Amino acid sequence: MRNKERIVITGIGLTAPNGNNLEEFRHNLLSGVSGISNMEHRYIGTVHAGICKYDTLKYQNKKELRTSTRAGSISIYCAREAIADAGINLDPALASRTGVFIGTTEHGNVETENEVYNISKFNYDVKYWTHHHNPRSISNNPAGEVTINLGITGPHYCIGAACAAGNAGIIQGAQQLMLGEVDLAIAGGVSESIHTFGIFASFKSQGALAYNDDPTKASRPFDINRNGIVISEGGCLYTLERLSDAQKRGAKIYGEIAGWCINSDATNPVLPNTERQTDCIIKALNHAGIEKEDIDILNTHATSTKMGDIQECQAIRKAFEDSSRFPYINNTKGFIGHAMGAAGALELAGNLPAFVDGIIHPCKNVDELDPECEMPNMVLREPVKADVKYILNNSFGMLGINSALIIRSL
Repeated sequence: MRNKERIVITGIGLTAPNGNNLEEFRHNLLSGVSGISNMEHRYIGTVHAGICKYDTLKYQNKKELRTSTRAGSISIYCAREAIADAGINLDPALASRTGVFIGTTEHGNVETENEVYNISKFNYDVKYWTHHHNPRSISNNPAGEVTINLGITGPHYCIGAACAAGNAGIIQGAQQLMLGEVDLAIAGGVSESIHTFGIFASFKSQGALAYNDDPTKASRPFDINRNGIVISEGGCLYTLERLSDAQKRGAKIYGEIAGWCINSDATNPVLPNTERQTDCIIKALNHAGIEKEDIDILNTHATSTKMGDIQECQAIRKAFEDSSRFPYINNTKGFIGHAMGAAGALELAGNLPAFVDGIIHPCKNVDELDPECEMPNMVLREPVKADVKYILNNSFGMLGINSALIIRSL
């Protein structure tokens, strides 16, 4: 990177449908444990979903939960867990130099849908509309709730970047540290998407909502019989610091943020652009100042939609076509579904322990690989042992936003 400041990850806090901390999450990825189950949804009925089961009362009381949002609650849990994991003492001086940068797919839909439904029972009389609506539904809510809960007085905001938001939050945190705007960044992504029926209805109307008799087999990226997305909630926030600061306090370091790229398709609101995805990967490699052969793991965005998976595979093959060594390819959505704004941050976390243990977790539910998704070094059913120095994390989203994030072992 051109800037002399090196940015590292020193703490991880997460909740996923199959784990509420990194150790549990990682264990379940290596053991093939799915987090997908059935839930009943208003107007739609039974749907498959990834539901998080973290302790909501660990860092909030019941009154706070009543006035909070699910995205805010997830954010508070993840931020607190990350700070504890990093061993950081968030005193007032550091709190004033701490920034909170949280990527989200959308926010406010849950609250609006629920409140419209509630007043429908009272002939739409708005006197029954809650006065908590505005702070609940504004776009900076999840990050703002973290600052209130932790007493953080530095900057906070949310990054709306569709399903590339998890990567975008991490990149934003790194950039703010490099600029000297903050000394500590709490950054990543969160999603409360399963609590809005609109997202299920929309994917269902598009024919892109997954169905399987066994919900744990519904999310199946790259499989020839995949039939759509499983929507999930979740969150993953990191503490990011300058390397010099982390070393000064003797912090454990998960990895260094080596490079990134965010670009736009500028072609279609929904359909991905393979050429732009390829360009995003190559520019991230250039930003990191490394060769294609240096990448050991490439975690795919693949959502389990027919064309989305195929087009990403085309982009990856194109990006690495002249490489003498193809990276190991894996995917996390077969285990947890699509956690939307949290997806990229969670999927990166699941691979970071490979820097230490040299184990690459496999994809899940690839019973028969789609020939159009075939690539070298796909980790399909069992974990693979390898030396891991660099991880490339793909995350793409609607309106044609693409992100590629590269992490280096130290």
